[in-house]
Amino acid sequence: MASSLILNKRIETTVAKAKALRKFVEPLITKSKEDTTHSRRVVFSYLKDKYAVTELFREVAPRIADRPGGYTRILHTGFRLGDGSEMCIIELVDFNETYKAGAVPEAKARTRRGRSGAKKAAPATEAAAETVGAEADATAVTAAEGDAKKAPEKKAPAKPAAPKPVAKAAPKTSGAKVAAVKTGATKKG
Repeated sequence: MASSLILNKRIETTVAKAKALRKFVEPLITKSKEDTTHSRRVVFSYLKDKYAVTELFREVAPRIADRPGGYTRILHTGFRLGDGSEMCIIELVDFNETYKAGAVPEAKARTRRGRSGAKKAAPATEAAAETVGAEADATAVTAAEGDAKKAPEKKAPAKPAAPKPVAKAAPKTSGAKVAAVKTGATKKG
């Protein structure tokens, strides 16, 4: 695992293995600062891989020459799906360009926006201002064309249909009145 770390500069493993690997590999990296035959033989007795030893002394040692210790970094990545082991990435610190002090990328200038969010940041140069102006003109022309196309498509709103007449239900009458109405006999009074 130490050979893989030296050759690849970064590996993914469990947190427990990464902590054990850190204790194993950091003294070897310290030993590689002094490039002598004796230190190469001592490191080889631990690693048992001549390619890893060569990489350690040629590539890694010159980069960490001024660092007093702490050559590795452990970044926790979450839990493994199968057994729930806590996973991490262990890497050599000087080989990660993202975290180097001199390689911090410039942050974008944040603009404060209100609720509308319609305002844009002012362009930095005159050429950028001209480009933004040209884009705004092109956008206005295409918007006007789009409005012209949409205008004939508008239709007048449909008139509401007249309400349908509701049939009135016959008044409820008792059974005697219904029989009298059918026979034609009605009672007065």
